[in-house]
Order: sequence, then C-alpha cells, then structure tokens
Amino acid sequence: MRVHSDLYIGGQWVAATGTDVIEVVNPSTEEVFASVPAASKDDADAAVAAARGAFESWSQLSIDERTDYVEKIAAAMAERSEEIAALVSAEQGMPIANARRVQAGLPTMVMQSYVGIGREYAAAEPERVGNSMVVEEPIGVCTFITPWNYPLHQIVGKVAPALVAGCTMIVKPSSETPLNAFVLAEIMHEVGVPAGVFNLVTGAGRTVGEALCVHPDVDMISITGSTEAGARIAELGAPTVKRICQELGGKSANVILESADISKAVPAGITGMMLNCGQTCTALTRMIVPRSRQDEVVDLAVEALNSLSMGDPTSDEHFLGPMVSASQKTTVQDYIRTGIDEGARLVAGGPDDPEGYDVGFYVQPTIFADVDNSMVIAQEEIFGPVLCIIPADSDDDAIAIANDSPFGLSGAVWADTDDNAIAAARRLRTGQVMVNGGRFNPLAPFGGYKASGNGRELGRAGLDEFLETKAIQLPA
Repeated sequence: MRVHSDLYIGGQWVAATGTDVIEVVNPSTEEVFASVPAASKDDADAAVAAARGAFESWSQLSIDERTDYVEKIAAAMAERSEEIAALVSAEQGMPIANARRVQAGLPTMVMQSYVGIGREYAAAEPERVGNSMVVEEPIGVCTFITPWNYPLHQIVGKVAPALVAGCTMIVKPSSETPLNAFVLAEIMHEVGVPAGVFNLVTGAGRTVGEALCVHPDVDMISITGSTEAGARIAELGAPTVKRICQELGGKSANVILESADISKAVPAGITGMMLNCGQTCTALTRMIVPRSRQDEVVDLAVEALNSLSMGDPTSDEHFLGPMVSASQKTTVQDYIRTGIDEGARLVAGGPDDPEGYDVGFYVQPTIFADVDNSMVIAQEEIFGPVLCIIPADSDDDAIAIANDSPFGLSGAVWADTDDNAIAAARRLRTGQVMVNGGRFNPLAPFGGYKASGNGRELGRAGLDEFLETKAIQLPA
C-alpha cells in the first residue's frame, strides 16, 4: 500500500488539516493500492499564500536562472522514467509499453522542450514600437486543475511554461490519478525549486478545486477537463476577472477523402483512436468516409482492431487496458447501448463486458458503421474505445460533417497528396489537424475552437499564456 499522508506546500511536506483520504484504485484489479490526503479549503488557502509569498522573488530571477531549474527537473524526470510509467499504468490503466512512451516519455520531452524555449526567450530583446518598449511579465499565481487520462503530461504542459515565465503555482490533480503528481513534487524538492513556487494539494474538485479557483490571490486558472468543468471554472473565476485557459472536450473527425489510400488511412486511424482506450481528448472518434467505400473501410477497421490485444497493463504485449474507473466503464457501455438504440450498425464490440474479464474496468472496443452525424454517439464525447464510421456523399459533404460538431479540438485528413489534404485541413474548424498520418508535435500550439476551449498549451504559445504585456512609453 502506497500512502501519502502530506501535501506539498511552501517547500515542505505538511499534514493536511483534515483526516479524510482519497483511495486510489488499480483499474485492472479493482484493488485499492494507494491513498492521498483529501485537502480542505484551509489547505488550499495555505497553498495560495505560499505561492503568493514566493512570487516576488521567483519572478525577479532571470529567465535563464528559472530555465536552469526546468533543465534539472527534466533530467530528474528522465532518471525516474520507469517508475513514472509503472505508477501511471497502475493508477490509470494504460499498458506499460505505451505508458513508458506516452505517460513518462512525453511529459519529460515537454519539460525538456521548455529549456530551449526558455533560452530563446531569455535572449530576445524587448520589442520597440515608436517611442514604446514592449515587455512581458509573469501573470502571477496560477491554479492548475488537471485530468486523469494523461495525468503527468497535462500537469507538465502547464507547470513547465509557468516556471519559465516566472509564475508560481498550485497543482490540483485528478483524484483518480494523483500519485504521479507526488513524484513531480518530490523532484521539485530534490532539485531545490524555491519554497512556494510549486505547491501540490489533492482533493475533491467541488471543495479544494473550487476554493483554489475563487481565491482572490490567484491570477490565472488553467484547466484540462470536460467542457462542463471548464464552464464551471470560468464562472468561478469571472468575479475576480482571472485569466482562464481551458483545454476541454473533443469529438474529432478523421476525414478520409475520395482520393485517399484507405489501406493506410483506416488502420492508422484505428490504432491512434484506440490509444489509451479512447480516453483521449483528441481521439479521432468520427471516421468520415466515402459512402461508396464504407464496406471496405469497415473490413479494414475490424481487421485493424482485431490486431490490438487487450489485457493486463503490466504486460508489454498489450495495447488496450481497462477504463480508468468503474464509473467511466459504465458511461462508455451506456453510450454503446445508445448507439444501438439509435440504429447505428454494430460491426465490432458491444455493451457487454469482454469475455473473460470479470475483474477490472474493461470494455469491448467497439465500432459502429452507418452512423448519422446527428446521433448522440456522433455528437457527444464518449471518452472510450468507441468509433463512429460516418458515410459522406462527397468531399465537401465530409468537411461539412466534420465541422458539424460543438467541439473543435483536433482532426485529420487523408488524401492522395499532401497539398490536397492541407487544402481540406484549412477548412476544418479545429485547433490541430494531422495530414496523411502527420504525428503529434509537442512544440506546436495545442488547443481548441468552440466548446473545446480557449488558449493554447505547448511550445512558445504555451509560454505566452502565462505572460502579461506592458508598454513602457519612453521620452520622444
């Protein structure tokens, strides 16, 4: 049993003011294997006070000095990579082979990326506009509300640029996957990040999370989560006019145009969408295909799905693991039943538990064909391994279907040439588009249109979110 009894506030491990704890459940065994404190409003207030107290001195360090800390943190994360991968796999359910690459490797890569970004930022001269010098300054104290699907990556995507910018922060991780955040706090302590710059509190969103969001000494809130959660946090921050950065839901379209090579596009779409059992905000859960080729697409999709093994996350052999929690399993299976009731054609999977999985939060990876884009399963974010194949009558129809969504986080286009795919990608109302199998780039801006949020993370754009702009008017 892994027990964390303290919170990290003001550069010290301190006992929570209450005695309640949050139990962490292994989703593949359904066993409680760890616990963390359930912080109170008083703990949240203490963390904000520590961050506010540290802001003046931290923000006055040179950018290079702050970037030096980021470089040390990235190195320490790399040293603990295997531990991080195993820990996230145990609390979140991603099979270990992918967890090494994604849950440990990606956040380390993002942290390291801000070393180069920080050095470039430090070397830049202030912009001159007429008789004005334009400078950038850290926004201040930040609250970070982070999710359970890529827990450390989502924390690092906020923490790394905030450190470079000169902000101080309080991290409130998801209660389903809080353990990786304690590893990061340990690293912060070990590399000597000044007291109060980074603070960690764990607890329920409705208590400690909301207390952090309404606190008058918090200048900015960055949340990654559901659209509903993002809207609630915007309400909480509005009375004190906080800056709000929201990375929210998605229902992204994988547009396969008439000219595309479906033998490449379909298997790649299945593998990418099923990563993390579809528990990905950018998952390409709507595959929009030429109506005349839907049957070919279905055959290729089912074949590709059958090549992805499901099982024990501790095994290197498996690609698919369980859902993160019992409630998420129930939600996904209910959506599958909804799809059947709506008249979509079930071609793989289904709402019943997978055969042989009496223990663990496993669901059958599922594919529907003949999906109409107005169906619930095509409009709402399921956050599970459920693919909707939607037939389109033309390339223009495919683009229109892709844009007929309340969300706009990600997307993909496949065509005979990159130029044709790029032309279609420019028509998608979404924050990023992968063209002919283009890969995710952690240096590129990440964020969404419409109900998928506002603001951007990663790369230089992620740093800009934490900066205020000041014009200093000089004598003519």
